Amino acid sequence: MKSALEDFKNLLEQQGLKYTYERQSIFEEVSHLKNHFDADSLYERFKQKGSRISRDTVYRTIPLLLESGIIQKSVGEGKREFYERVSGKGHHDHMVCVRCGKIFEFSCPEIEELQDKMCKEYRFQLMFHDHRLFGACERCQKELTPAHSKEETERNGI
Repeated sequence: MKSALEDFKNLLEQQGLKYTYERQSIFEEVSHLKNHFDADSLYERFKQKGSRISRDTVYRTIPLLLESGIIQKSVGEGKREFYERVSGKGHHDHMVCVRCGKIFEFSCPEIEELQDKMCKEYRFQLMFHDHRLFGACERCQKELTPAHSKEETERNGI
């Protein structure tokens, strides 16, 4: 079985890019993260260590990590894009309560199979996907009234 690092290096080679010190540092840092992160928090980790990796390099490397399957899009606080390392948990998706912010991780083979079927039907090569469901958790549903629910949805831009 190929390692995540081999997958990353192969993608770089396919795209005519080099496995630079900066990309290596970003790969290694992400490999040790256990929580969801955004590009700015990843950059701040390097800045705090005194590393000379630029914010632009972090932002340019994230799509490469996504495409090689090292990370996947995730959820976090605010409207920024969040990511998480794939290994360990394996691929999974998220349900996010727009009221309290609680995140539920789930896996559904039927959804994955349907995505594969649709890609095949449309002759579409899937590189990665971002599947997030937004709504209200069981606890918050009890607190919401119909009018409040609509207001909450509009406020969160959903």
